Amino acid sequence: MVRCVIIGAAEISNYSRIKSYLRPDDFYICCDGGLDHAENLGIKPNLIIGDFDSHEKPQTKIETIQLPCEKDDTDSFCACKEAIRRGFNDFLLLGVIGQRFDHSLVNISLLLYLQKEGKKALLIDDYSEMQLVGTDPVQIPDSFSYFSLLCVAGDVSGVTIKNAKYPIENAAIQTSYQYACSNEVLPGKTALVNVEKGILLLIKIY
Repeated sequence: MVRCVIIGAAEISNYSRIKSYLRPDDFYICCDGGLDHAENLGIKPNLIIGDFDSHEKPQTKIETIQLPCEKDDTDSFCACKEAIRRGFNDFLLLGVIGQRFDHSLVNISLLLYLQKEGKKALLIDDYSEMQLVGTDPVQIPDSFSYFSLLCVAGDVSGVTIKNAKYPIENAAIQTSYQYACSNEVLPGKTALVNVEKGILLLIKIY
């Protein structure tokens, strides 16, 4: 199954780490200033989309969708919607977490949007991997320094964490009380996270 990689304009410092996630058959969508990352990532966009307020519209034969500057959705959201329209089910989001907290938060909400649409998604920045955890258990290898579980969409119950420094069993996490932060996988183990009801944002720190 071909995966869609959406590349935003936020800063990427560790290109070698990001490149380790890429696959030969990925479909690349560069959003506006995300074009600046293409050369350092060693990729050629399959589709360019944006309002081109952070990058000059390129003169290229690559398919390009120009968006209006005044619109409801960010360029990254528009890219996700276009990719869904084209039938993609697996997503990797890059260059979407940066200095603009508002844009970063909106881009994290892309994970919720894609999950609601029945899609698989992983978000990568220079420091972490982010994904949603629901009723399907998720494994966390001990190659990560820390991991945190944040309630981002209503209250969550039946949370279990095993093989971690701070294990919990059948716990509840609320948006108003976030206590499952900076946990650690036990050395030589693989942590297991399971949620019976609701959705958590899992952030795995390198």
